Amino acid sequence: MSHPSIAWDRLRTSLVATAACGLAACINLAPEHRRPDAPLLSSWSERGAGIERPPAGTPDASTANALAWDTFIADDRLRAVVAASLRNNRDLRIAALNVERARALHRVQQSARLPVAQGGASATRTRSDGFTASDYTAAINVSYEIDFFGRLRNLSDAALAAFFSTEEARRGTQVLLVSEVAGAWLTLAADQQRLVLSRQTFQSQQRTLDLAVRMRALGASTGLAVAQVRSTVEASRIQVAASETQVALDRNVLELLIGEPLDAALAPAASLPDAAVVLFAVPDDLPSSVLVERPDVRGAERDLQAADANIGAARAAYFPRVSLTSAAGTSSVELKQLFSGGSGYFNVAPSITLPIFTGGLNDANLAIARIDREVAVAAYERSLQTAFREVADVLASRATLAARTGGQLALIDALETSFRLSDAVFRQGGSSYLTVLEAQRSLFGAQQGLISLRLEEQATRIALYKALGGGWNQEGGK
Repeated sequence: MSHPSIAWDRLRTSLVATAACGLAACINLAPEHRRPDAPLLSSWSERGAGIERPPAGTPDASTANALAWDTFIADDRLRAVVAASLRNNRDLRIAALNVERARALHRVQQSARLPVAQGGASATRTRSDGFTASDYTAAINVSYEIDFFGRLRNLSDAALAAFFSTEEARRGTQVLLVSEVAGAWLTLAADQQRLVLSRQTFQSQQRTLDLAVRMRALGASTGLAVAQVRSTVEASRIQVAASETQVALDRNVLELLIGEPLDAALAPAASLPDAAVVLFAVPDDLPSSVLVERPDVRGAERDLQAADANIGAARAAYFPRVSLTSAAGTSSVELKQLFSGGSGYFNVAPSITLPIFTGGLNDANLAIARIDREVAVAAYERSLQTAFREVADVLASRATLAARTGGQLALIDALETSFRLSDAVFRQGGSSYLTVLEAQRSLFGAQQGLISLRLEEQATRIALYKALGGGWNQEGGK
């Protein structure tokens, strides 16, 4: 008869020794992870991309992914709007919950590498032939799979890589949200400026119509001229209404991104600010390797790491599984003597499961794991190529932006002169209103175009921030 404490000591010693042996003998069958070579040019300058020269002191593009979002946002109102979206946006909240779920799944897989201990107690009374027998038992059962070939370790590594991938997805969601909120806020500002321009044009044409009516009454104009002016007034009225609708739609989009109504104090003015966001400096020798820090690229690499680990787990299925089951306990015919004078017992039952015939299951699982890895490699390379193209697109747009803006300003200046002169001639009765109408339409279109170019200038700053991986404040990004 063994004392219960002796049985517990034997169980503990056996488990420690088994775990030490298992860890020492563990073999990892997963392929060594290697980052695939980037299928890209070494830098954007190699393809002749236009490199802009921002003012001195501008943050370097190579540090874009390390820049906090609230440093990238230069306008105080926009910074407050973005902060509200990070608190309330439901897409970001879903992404954060997905991270917590992935963390829990990793804990589930990690627990499979540890011994499982379960305690139990039972009491039995049996009566037979006039005799009553009692049996009281208390025991602890421990089961443990010795991970000789790294199956459990690789499954845990795959779950860990999936967790990191989900975290990168959350970071990418935040970068995208900051970009979308900034773009929506600036679009609202631009459309409000277009609305002001539409109203000014409408008021100008309304004054022209009043003048045409008076001139018609004095016999200095014709009914045709009045009808022509009236048609432009009604067309402008329609444009004003369309602009008002667009401003309302822009506000709805922004409030959806924010997750709450837009505070009137944080709404943009009816004009585009000159520098609501920071413009990164792109040096001539900026390497394309900076793209590996983008959240989507990092997430794709984590997926590749998970695929490598799954190959190791699939390979381990070809080898035996070694399990150990141990039990220690005590039993007695009287409850009061169960832990004092009871009968202690201890047993260890190792077992080996060897796959002999699986109907091709292991081969199929290994083939799937290898295909999944090839898919992960292709996805990683595609994410890099997409990132490179996005940066190249921004650089190409900005390369001619200054020239287009300068040309647009010169065009507006010329059209303003043309409209002013044609209007003066019309008011003196020297020409048809069609000349004034054409000049005014051209001027209105050019002014609208300038607003679009200024919005594009701000939008390319946001696009470059996003394409280079964005900025993420670890403390403020929750």
